[in-house]
Amino acid sequence: MLEIPVIRWGRPYESMEKQPVVHFETGETLASMNQANGGLIKMDMRKASKARDILRQFSIEQLCEMCSKAADLYLNATLPLGNGTQTPQEFCEIQSATTGLPQHMCAANMRKNSYVLKHMKEVLEALTRGLPFDVLSKGYGMESRGITVSYQAQTPVMGMVLPSNSPGVHTLWMPVLPLQVGLVLKPGSQEPWTPYRVYEAFAQAGVPREVFCIYPGAHDCGAAVTETCSRAMIFGGASTVERYHGDPRIQAHGPGFSKILIGDDMVDDWEQYIDLMVDSIFVNSGRSCINCSGIWASRHTEAIAEALAKRLGPVAPLPMNDPKSSLAAFTVPGAAKAINAQIEELLKAPGVTEVTAKYRNGDRHEPHDRYDFLRPTIIHCSSTEPAIANTEYMFPFASVVQCPQNEMIKKVGSTLVGSCLTKDPKWSQELLDATNIDRLNIGEVRTNQLHWMQPHEGNIIDFLFRARAFQTSPPPAH
Repeated sequence: MLEIPVIRWGRPYESMEKQPVVHFETGETLASMNQANGGLIKMDMRKASKARDILRQFSIEQLCEMCSKAADLYLNATLPLGNGTQTPQEFCEIQSATTGLPQHMCAANMRKNSYVLKHMKEVLEALTRGLPFDVLSKGYGMESRGITVSYQAQTPVMGMVLPSNSPGVHTLWMPVLPLQVGLVLKPGSQEPWTPYRVYEAFAQAGVPREVFCIYPGAHDCGAAVTETCSRAMIFGGASTVERYHGDPRIQAHGPGFSKILIGDDMVDDWEQYIDLMVDSIFVNSGRSCINCSGIWASRHTEAIAEALAKRLGPVAPLPMNDPKSSLAAFTVPGAAKAINAQIEELLKAPGVTEVTAKYRNGDRHEPHDRYDFLRPTIIHCSSTEPAIANTEYMFPFASVVQCPQNEMIKKVGSTLVGSCLTKDPKWSQELLDATNIDRLNIGEVRTNQLHWMQPHEGNIIDFLFRARAFQTSPPPAH
Protein backbone atom coordinates (compact mmCIF):
# COMPACT_ATOMS: atom_id res chain seq x y z
CA MET A 1 0.00 0.00 0.00
CA LEU A 2 1.30 3.44 -0.98
CA GLU A 3 1.55 5.53 2.19
CA ILE A 4 2.05 9.27 1.85
CA PRO A 5 3.38 11.23 4.85
CA VAL A 6 2.81 14.75 6.07
CA ILE A 7 5.88 16.86 5.21
CA ARG A 8 7.05 19.07 8.08
CA TRP A 9 9.91 21.32 6.97
CA GLY A 10 11.15 18.61 4.65
CA ARG A 11 10.79 15.73 7.08
CA PRO A 12 8.20 12.99 6.52
CA TYR A 13 5.81 12.61 9.43
CA GLU A 14 3.52 9.68 10.18
CA SER A 15 0.35 10.72 11.96
CA MET A 16 -2.07 8.69 14.04
CA GLU A 17 -4.89 9.60 11.66
CA LYS A 18 -4.83 8.41 8.06
CA GLN A 19 -7.30 8.84 5.22
CA PRO A 20 -7.73 6.33 2.38
CA VAL A 21 -7.49 7.71 -1.15
CA VAL A 22 -9.87 5.78 -3.41
CA HIS A 23 -10.47 5.38 -7.13
CA PHE A 24 -13.61 7.32 -7.99
CA GLU A 25 -14.93 4.65 -10.37
CA THR A 26 -14.07 1.38 -8.57
CA GLY A 27 -13.75 2.36 -4.92
CA GLU A 28 -10.33 0.69 -4.82
CA THR A 29 -8.00 2.14 -2.18
CA LEU A 30 -5.03 3.65 -4.02
CA ALA A 31 -3.08 5.12 -1.11
CA SER A 32 -3.20 5.99 2.56
CA MET A 33 -2.73 9.70 3.24
CA ASN A 34 -1.40 10.76 6.64
CA GLN A 35 -3.44 13.64 8.06
CA ALA A 36 -2.19 16.82 9.66
CA ASN A 37 -4.22 19.01 12.00
CA GLY A 38 -4.43 22.68 12.85
CA GLY A 39 -2.47 22.38 16.09
CA LEU A 40 0.44 20.69 14.34
CA ILE A 41 0.58 23.43 11.72
CA LYS A 42 0.49 26.23 14.31
CA MET A 43 3.37 24.60 16.18
CA ASP A 44 5.45 24.17 13.00
CA MET A 45 4.95 27.77 11.91
CA ARG A 46 7.08 28.94 14.83
CA LYS A 47 10.04 27.88 12.66
CA ALA A 48 8.83 29.57 9.47
CA SER A 49 11.56 32.24 9.42
CA LYS A 50 14.22 29.58 8.79
CA ALA A 51 12.80 28.83 5.34
CA ARG A 52 13.71 32.24 3.93
CA ASP A 53 17.10 32.16 5.66
CA ILE A 54 17.87 28.86 3.92
CA LEU A 55 16.68 30.03 0.51
CA ARG A 56 18.69 33.26 0.69
CA GLN A 57 21.84 31.14 0.69
CA PHE A 58 21.08 30.80 -3.04
CA SER A 59 20.62 33.61 -5.52
CA ILE A 60 17.32 33.96 -7.35
CA GLU A 61 19.17 33.07 -10.56
CA GLN A 62 20.44 29.84 -8.96
CA LEU A 63 16.95 28.96 -7.78
CA CYS A 64 15.61 29.59 -11.29
CA GLU A 65 18.20 27.14 -12.63
CA MET A 66 16.94 24.60 -10.08
CA CYS A 67 13.41 25.25 -11.31
CA SER A 68 14.54 24.42 -14.84
CA LYS A 69 16.02 21.12 -13.65
CA ALA A 70 12.88 20.42 -11.63
CA ALA A 71 10.77 20.97 -14.75
CA ASP A 72 12.41 18.04 -16.51
CA LEU A 73 12.27 15.83 -13.42
CA TYR A 74 8.61 16.62 -12.80
CA LEU A 75 7.67 15.88 -16.41
CA ASN A 76 9.86 12.87 -17.18
CA ALA A 77 11.42 11.23 -14.11
CA THR A 78 10.41 8.40 -11.81
CA LEU A 79 10.27 10.23 -8.47
CA PRO A 80 9.78 9.10 -4.85
CA LEU A 81 6.25 9.26 -3.47
CA GLY A 82 5.80 8.27 0.15
CA ASN A 83 7.04 4.72 0.60
CA GLY A 84 7.07 4.10 -3.16
CA THR A 85 7.91 5.70 -6.48
CA GLN A 86 5.86 7.19 -9.30
CA THR A 87 6.43 7.41 -13.05
CA PRO A 88 4.85 10.24 -15.09
CA GLN A 89 2.26 7.78 -16.43
CA GLU A 90 1.43 6.58 -12.91
CA PHE A 91 1.08 10.22 -11.86
CA CYS A 92 -1.50 10.87 -14.59
CA GLU A 93 -3.36 7.65 -13.80
CA ILE A 94 -3.70 8.31 -10.07
CA GLN A 95 -4.52 11.99 -10.58
CA SER A 96 -7.27 11.03 -13.01
CA ALA A 97 -8.52 8.33 -10.64
CA THR A 98 -9.11 10.79 -7.79
CA THR A 99 -10.08 14.03 -9.59
CA GLY A 100 -12.19 12.58 -12.42
CA LEU A 101 -10.14 14.47 -15.00
CA PRO A 102 -9.36 12.39 -18.13
CA GLN A 103 -5.78 11.15 -18.24
CA HIS A 104 -4.78 13.10 -21.35
CA MET A 105 -5.91 16.31 -19.60
CA CYS A 106 -3.73 15.40 -16.61
CA ALA A 107 -0.80 15.01 -19.01
CA ALA A 108 -1.59 18.39 -20.62
CA ASN A 109 -1.59 20.07 -17.21
CA MET A 110 1.76 18.41 -16.47
CA ARG A 111 3.21 20.00 -19.59
CA LYS A 112 1.76 23.37 -18.58
CA ASN A 113 3.29 23.18 -15.08
CA SER A 114 6.62 22.01 -16.50
CA TYR A 115 6.68 24.91 -18.96
CA VAL A 116 6.32 27.47 -16.17
CA LEU A 117 9.09 25.82 -14.14
CA LYS A 118 11.36 25.62 -17.20
CA HIS A 119 10.91 29.31 -18.01
CA MET A 120 10.91 30.58 -14.42
CA LYS A 121 13.64 33.17 -14.94
CA GLU A 122 11.74 34.76 -17.83
CA VAL A 123 8.51 34.63 -15.79
CA LEU A 124 10.14 36.46 -12.86
CA GLU A 125 11.81 38.99 -15.15
CA ALA A 126 8.39 39.79 -16.58
CA LEU A 127 6.62 39.92 -13.21
CA THR A 128 9.30 42.21 -11.74
CA ARG A 129 9.26 44.39 -14.90
CA GLY A 130 13.02 44.01 -15.20
CA LEU A 131 13.87 44.86 -11.58
CA PRO A 132 17.30 43.39 -10.71
CA PHE A 133 16.75 40.22 -8.70
CA ASP A 134 19.28 41.22 -6.04
CA VAL A 135 16.95 44.06 -4.99
CA LEU A 136 14.52 41.42 -3.76
CA SER A 137 17.30 39.34 -2.18
CA LYS A 138 19.07 42.17 -0.32
CA GLY A 139 16.04 44.38 0.21
CA TYR A 140 17.50 47.31 -1.71
CA GLY A 141 19.52 48.11 -4.80
CA MET A 142 19.81 50.18 -7.91
CA GLU A 143 17.22 50.06 -10.69
CA SER A 144 17.98 50.75 -14.36
CA ARG A 145 17.48 54.54 -14.00
CA GLY A 146 20.20 54.67 -11.35
CA ILE A 147 17.71 55.22 -8.52
CA THR A 148 18.01 53.36 -5.21
CA VAL A 149 14.90 51.28 -4.53
CA SER A 150 13.86 49.01 -1.70
CA TYR A 151 11.55 46.00 -1.64
CA GLN A 152 10.79 44.31 1.66
CA ALA A 153 9.59 40.70 1.86
CA GLN A 154 6.35 40.56 3.83
CA THR A 155 6.65 36.92 4.87
CA PRO A 156 9.25 34.14 5.14
CA VAL A 157 6.76 31.59 3.79
CA MET A 158 3.62 31.61 1.68
CA GLY A 159 0.66 29.43 2.60
CA MET A 160 -1.46 27.77 -0.07
CA VAL A 161 -4.89 26.25 0.52
CA LEU A 162 -5.22 24.40 -2.77
CA PRO A 163 -8.28 23.12 -4.66
CA SER A 164 -8.92 19.80 -6.38
CA ASN A 165 -10.71 20.98 -9.51
CA SER A 166 -7.80 21.45 -11.93
CA PRO A 167 -4.04 20.81 -11.63
CA GLY A 168 -3.35 23.94 -13.69
CA VAL A 169 -3.76 26.22 -10.65
CA HIS A 170 -0.40 25.06 -9.31
CA THR A 171 1.38 27.42 -11.70
CA LEU A 172 0.30 30.23 -9.36
CA TRP A 173 2.53 29.12 -6.48
CA MET A 174 5.54 27.83 -8.41
CA PRO A 175 7.22 31.30 -8.63
CA VAL A 176 7.17 31.65 -4.83
CA LEU A 177 10.15 29.45 -4.03
CA PRO A 178 12.65 31.05 -6.48
CA LEU A 179 11.70 34.37 -4.84
CA GLN A 180 13.39 32.94 -1.70
CA VAL A 181 10.10 32.43 0.13
CA GLY A 182 9.25 29.03 1.62
CA LEU A 183 6.09 27.05 0.80
CA VAL A 184 3.40 25.79 3.15
CA LEU A 185 0.93 23.74 1.12
CA LYS A 186 -2.42 22.38 2.17
CA PRO A 187 -3.31 20.22 -0.87
CA GLY A 188 -6.83 19.52 -2.09
CA SER A 189 -8.16 16.20 -0.82
CA GLN A 190 -8.57 14.85 -4.35
CA GLU A 191 -5.42 16.36 -5.86
CA PRO A 192 -2.43 16.04 -3.51
CA TRP A 193 -0.35 14.57 -6.34
CA THR A 194 1.02 17.74 -7.94
CA PRO A 195 2.31 19.29 -4.67
CA TYR A 196 4.12 16.08 -3.72
CA ARG A 197 5.61 15.56 -7.18
CA VAL A 198 6.77 19.18 -7.50
CA TYR A 199 8.25 18.95 -3.99
CA GLU A 200 10.27 15.87 -4.96
CA ALA A 201 11.32 17.42 -8.28
CA PHE A 202 12.58 20.54 -6.46
CA ALA A 203 14.45 18.41 -3.92
CA GLN A 204 16.10 16.31 -6.63
CA ALA A 205 17.08 19.55 -8.39
CA GLY A 206 18.95 20.79 -5.31
CA VAL A 207 16.40 22.86 -3.37
CA PRO A 208 16.70 22.09 0.37
CA ARG A 209 13.72 20.09 1.59
CA GLU A 210 13.61 22.17 4.79
CA VAL A 211 11.79 25.02 3.00
CA PHE A 212 8.66 22.92 2.35
CA CYS A 213 5.66 21.86 4.37
CA ILE A 214 2.81 19.78 2.92
CA TYR A 215 -0.19 19.31 5.19
CA PRO A 216 -2.94 17.02 3.85
CA GLY A 217 -5.89 17.17 6.20
CA ALA A 218 -9.35 18.48 7.00
CA HIS A 219 -10.67 22.04 6.91
CA ASP A 220 -8.94 23.02 10.15
CA CYS A 221 -5.62 22.66 8.30
CA GLY A 222 -6.64 25.31 5.79
CA ALA A 223 -7.77 27.62 8.58
CA ALA A 224 -4.45 27.15 10.41
CA VAL A 225 -2.47 27.95 7.25
CA THR A 226 -4.35 31.21 6.60
CA GLU A 227 -4.14 32.15 10.28
CA THR A 228 -0.42 31.59 10.77
CA CYS A 229 1.11 32.58 7.41
CA SER A 230 1.66 36.30 6.86
CA ARG A 231 0.77 35.76 3.20
CA ALA A 232 -1.53 33.02 1.94
CA MET A 233 -3.48 32.12 -1.17
CA ILE A 234 -6.79 30.28 -0.93
CA PHE A 235 -9.21 28.88 -3.48
CA GLY A 236 -12.94 28.51 -3.03
CA GLY A 237 -16.38 29.75 -3.95
CA ALA A 238 -17.81 33.25 -3.91
CA SER A 239 -18.32 33.03 -0.13
CA THR A 240 -14.59 32.37 0.34
CA VAL A 241 -13.68 35.44 -1.71
CA GLU A 242 -16.14 37.55 0.28
CA ARG A 243 -14.81 36.25 3.62
CA TYR A 244 -11.27 37.42 2.89
CA HIS A 245 -12.16 40.58 0.99
CA GLY A 246 -9.98 43.44 2.21
CA ASP A 247 -7.56 41.20 4.11
CA PRO A 248 -4.09 42.13 2.78
CA ARG A 249 -2.62 38.85 4.04
CA ILE A 250 -4.91 36.67 1.90
CA GLN A 251 -5.22 36.41 -1.86
CA ALA A 252 -8.54 34.62 -2.42
CA HIS A 253 -9.28 33.00 -5.78
CA GLY A 254 -12.89 32.17 -6.51
CA PRO A 255 -15.14 31.81 -9.54
CA GLY A 256 -13.81 33.53 -12.64
CA PHE A 257 -17.03 34.49 -14.43
CA SER A 258 -14.79 34.76 -17.51
CA LYS A 259 -16.57 36.03 -20.62
CA ILE A 260 -16.38 36.73 -24.33
CA LEU A 261 -17.79 40.14 -25.27
CA ILE A 262 -18.53 40.63 -28.96
CA GLY A 263 -18.49 44.23 -30.15
CA ASP A 264 -21.03 45.64 -32.56
CA ASP A 265 -18.29 46.07 -35.18
CA MET A 266 -17.60 42.29 -35.28
CA VAL A 267 -20.81 40.60 -34.18
CA ASP A 268 -22.19 40.20 -37.72
CA ASP A 269 -19.22 37.91 -38.43
CA TRP A 270 -19.84 35.77 -35.32
CA GLU A 271 -19.60 32.49 -37.26
CA GLN A 272 -15.87 33.09 -37.74
CA TYR A 273 -15.34 32.91 -33.99
CA ILE A 274 -17.30 29.76 -33.07
CA ASP A 275 -14.13 27.68 -32.66
CA LEU A 276 -12.73 30.32 -30.30
CA MET A 277 -15.94 30.26 -28.26
CA VAL A 278 -16.12 26.45 -28.13
CA ASP A 279 -12.50 26.13 -26.99
CA SER A 280 -12.95 28.83 -24.35
CA ILE A 281 -15.94 26.97 -22.90
CA PHE A 282 -14.80 23.40 -23.37
CA VAL A 283 -11.02 22.98 -22.98
CA ASN A 284 -10.04 21.20 -19.73
CA SER A 285 -13.70 20.12 -19.43
CA GLY A 286 -14.72 23.62 -18.35
CA ARG A 287 -13.12 23.17 -14.93
CA SER A 288 -10.99 26.29 -14.82
CA CYS A 289 -11.86 29.79 -13.65
CA ILE A 290 -10.52 30.97 -17.03
CA ASN A 291 -13.05 28.88 -18.97
CA CYS A 292 -15.73 31.03 -20.57
CA SER A 293 -19.08 31.00 -18.76
CA GLY A 294 -20.75 33.82 -20.66
CA ILE A 295 -20.88 35.14 -24.23
CA TRP A 296 -22.38 38.61 -24.52
CA ALA A 297 -23.49 40.32 -27.73
CA SER A 298 -26.07 42.89 -28.80
CA ARG A 299 -27.55 40.70 -31.57
CA HIS A 300 -27.39 37.23 -33.18
CA THR A 301 -27.36 35.70 -29.70
CA GLU A 302 -29.96 33.03 -30.52
CA ALA A 303 -27.97 31.95 -33.57
CA ILE A 304 -24.73 31.91 -31.55
CA ALA A 305 -26.33 29.77 -28.83
CA GLU A 306 -27.72 27.40 -31.46
CA ALA A 307 -24.32 26.96 -33.13
CA LEU A 308 -22.59 26.31 -29.80
CA ALA A 309 -25.28 23.85 -28.72
CA LYS A 310 -24.97 21.96 -31.98
CA ARG A 311 -21.22 21.54 -31.36
CA LEU A 312 -21.29 20.77 -27.64
CA GLY A 313 -24.69 19.17 -27.03
CA PRO A 314 -23.83 15.73 -28.49
CA VAL A 315 -20.63 15.39 -26.40
CA ALA A 316 -20.89 12.34 -24.13
CA PRO A 317 -18.65 10.88 -21.42
CA LEU A 318 -15.92 8.43 -22.37
CA PRO A 319 -13.54 6.32 -20.24
CA MET A 320 -10.84 8.31 -18.46
CA ASN A 321 -8.04 6.57 -20.39
CA ASP A 322 -9.59 7.30 -23.79
CA PRO A 323 -7.52 9.98 -25.57
CA LYS A 324 -10.78 11.44 -26.92
CA SER A 325 -12.36 11.72 -23.47
CA SER A 326 -13.39 15.35 -23.00
CA LEU A 327 -15.66 15.37 -19.94
CA ALA A 328 -14.46 15.20 -16.35
CA ALA A 329 -16.43 13.29 -13.76
CA PHE A 330 -17.87 14.72 -10.56
CA THR A 331 -16.38 12.59 -7.78
CA VAL A 332 -17.90 14.33 -4.72
CA PRO A 333 -21.20 12.58 -3.89
CA GLY A 334 -24.24 14.74 -4.53
CA ALA A 335 -22.37 17.67 -6.12
CA ALA A 336 -23.54 17.10 -9.70
CA LYS A 337 -27.11 16.38 -8.59
CA ALA A 338 -27.25 19.66 -6.64
CA ILE A 339 -25.82 21.67 -9.56
CA ASN A 340 -28.28 20.10 -11.96
CA ALA A 341 -31.20 20.92 -9.66
CA GLN A 342 -30.02 24.52 -9.37
CA ILE A 343 -29.79 24.88 -13.14
CA GLU A 344 -33.31 23.48 -13.57
CA GLU A 345 -34.61 26.04 -11.10
CA LEU A 346 -32.82 28.92 -12.83
CA LEU A 347 -34.21 27.84 -16.20
CA LYS A 348 -37.70 28.77 -14.98
CA ALA A 349 -36.93 32.49 -15.24
CA PRO A 350 -38.52 34.43 -18.13
CA GLY A 351 -36.37 34.81 -21.23
CA VAL A 352 -34.18 31.77 -20.45
CA THR A 353 -33.88 28.76 -22.77
CA GLU A 354 -31.61 25.75 -22.71
CA VAL A 355 -30.48 25.12 -26.29
CA THR A 356 -28.40 21.95 -25.83
CA ALA A 357 -31.27 19.68 -24.74
CA LYS A 358 -32.41 18.90 -28.29
CA TYR A 359 -28.88 17.91 -29.34
CA ARG A 360 -28.23 15.71 -26.33
CA ASN A 361 -29.02 12.00 -26.20
CA GLY A 362 -30.24 11.73 -22.61
CA ASP A 363 -30.38 14.04 -19.62
CA ARG A 364 -27.84 16.66 -18.60
CA HIS A 365 -27.18 14.77 -15.36
CA GLU A 366 -25.75 11.28 -15.91
CA PRO A 367 -25.51 9.52 -12.52
CA HIS A 368 -23.42 6.45 -11.73
CA ASP A 369 -23.00 4.48 -8.51
CA ARG A 370 -19.89 6.33 -7.30
CA TYR A 371 -19.69 9.37 -9.57
CA ASP A 372 -21.67 11.57 -11.97
CA PHE A 373 -21.28 13.48 -15.20
CA LEU A 374 -22.88 16.73 -16.28
CA ARG A 375 -23.19 17.08 -20.04
CA PRO A 376 -22.30 20.40 -21.75
CA THR A 377 -25.03 23.00 -21.39
CA ILE A 378 -25.62 26.18 -23.42
CA ILE A 379 -28.25 28.65 -22.22
CA HIS A 380 -29.74 31.59 -24.12
CA CYS A 381 -30.81 34.67 -22.16
CA SER A 382 -32.80 37.34 -23.95
CA SER A 383 -31.64 39.94 -21.40
CA THR A 384 -29.14 40.40 -18.58
CA GLU A 385 -31.82 40.12 -15.89
CA PRO A 386 -31.96 36.35 -15.18
CA ALA A 387 -29.54 35.11 -12.52
CA ILE A 388 -28.28 32.39 -14.87
CA ALA A 389 -26.92 35.09 -17.21
CA ASN A 390 -23.96 35.49 -14.83
CA THR A 391 -23.52 32.03 -13.32
CA GLU A 392 -20.52 29.69 -13.41
CA TYR A 393 -20.26 25.92 -12.94
CA MET A 394 -17.40 23.43 -12.95
CA PHE A 395 -18.29 21.79 -16.27
CA PRO A 396 -18.77 23.03 -19.86
CA PHE A 397 -21.54 25.56 -19.23
CA ALA A 398 -22.13 28.96 -20.76
CA SER A 399 -24.92 31.50 -21.10
CA VAL A 400 -25.27 33.47 -24.34
CA VAL A 401 -26.63 36.83 -23.24
CA GLN A 402 -28.21 39.58 -25.33
CA CYS A 403 -27.07 42.99 -24.15
CA PRO A 404 -26.44 46.35 -25.88
CA GLN A 405 -22.75 47.08 -26.23
CA ASN A 406 -23.02 50.34 -24.31
CA GLU A 407 -24.34 48.45 -21.24
CA MET A 408 -21.98 45.44 -21.30
CA ILE A 409 -19.12 46.72 -19.17
CA LYS A 410 -21.46 47.83 -16.42
CA LYS A 411 -23.59 44.68 -16.43
CA VAL A 412 -21.01 41.88 -16.84
CA GLY A 413 -19.93 42.36 -13.24
CA SER A 414 -16.67 41.05 -11.85
CA THR A 415 -14.85 39.22 -14.66
CA LEU A 416 -11.54 37.41 -14.29
CA VAL A 417 -10.88 37.16 -18.04
CA GLY A 418 -12.65 39.27 -20.63
CA SER A 419 -11.94 38.34 -24.26
CA CYS A 420 -13.37 41.20 -26.29
CA LEU A 421 -13.87 40.82 -30.01
CA THR A 422 -13.63 44.37 -31.30
CA LYS A 423 -11.51 46.70 -33.39
CA ASP A 424 -13.39 49.79 -32.21
CA PRO A 425 -10.77 52.08 -30.59
CA LYS A 426 -13.34 53.94 -28.48
CA TRP A 427 -14.81 50.78 -26.95
CA SER A 428 -11.33 49.29 -26.58
CA GLN A 429 -10.34 52.25 -24.43
CA GLU A 430 -13.48 51.87 -22.34
CA LEU A 431 -12.58 48.20 -21.82
CA LEU A 432 -9.03 49.15 -20.82
CA ASP A 433 -10.50 51.54 -18.25
CA ALA A 434 -12.96 48.96 -16.84
CA THR A 435 -11.88 48.06 -13.31
CA ASN A 436 -14.23 45.05 -13.12
CA ILE A 437 -12.28 43.12 -15.79
CA ASP A 438 -9.07 41.66 -14.43
CA ARG A 439 -7.32 39.99 -17.36
CA LEU A 440 -8.23 41.76 -20.61
CA ASN A 441 -7.85 40.32 -24.10
CA ILE A 442 -8.78 42.52 -27.07
CA GLY A 443 -9.03 40.58 -30.29
CA GLU A 444 -9.26 36.90 -31.14
CA VAL A 445 -7.88 35.41 -27.91
CA ARG A 446 -9.50 32.53 -26.01
CA THR A 447 -10.34 33.21 -22.38
CA ASN A 448 -8.19 30.22 -21.39
CA GLN A 449 -5.21 31.30 -23.50
CA LEU A 450 -2.71 32.44 -20.88
CA HIS A 451 0.59 34.23 -21.40
CA TRP A 452 2.90 33.07 -18.62
CA MET A 453 4.95 36.25 -18.71
CA GLN A 454 1.97 38.20 -17.40
CA PRO A 455 0.39 38.08 -13.93
CA HIS A 456 -2.76 36.07 -13.36
CA GLU A 457 -5.13 37.52 -10.75
CA GLY A 458 -2.62 39.87 -9.20
CA ASN A 459 1.15 40.05 -9.41
CA ILE A 460 2.81 37.67 -6.92
CA ILE A 461 5.65 40.21 -6.54
CA ASP A 462 3.27 42.88 -5.27
CA PHE A 463 1.71 40.35 -2.91
CA LEU A 464 4.94 39.06 -1.36
CA PHE A 465 7.01 42.27 -1.38
CA ARG A 466 6.39 45.86 -0.31
CA ALA A 467 8.02 48.75 -2.14
CA ARG A 468 9.21 51.33 0.34
CA ALA A 469 11.32 54.48 0.51
CA PHE A 470 14.97 53.85 1.30
CA GLN A 471 17.96 56.17 1.50
CA THR A 472 21.51 55.72 2.66
CA SER A 473 24.10 58.38 3.31
CA PRO A 474 27.11 58.39 0.98
CA PRO A 475 30.36 56.96 2.38
CA PRO A 476 32.69 59.58 3.88
CA ALA A 477 35.27 61.10 1.55
CA HIS A 478 38.86 59.95 2.01
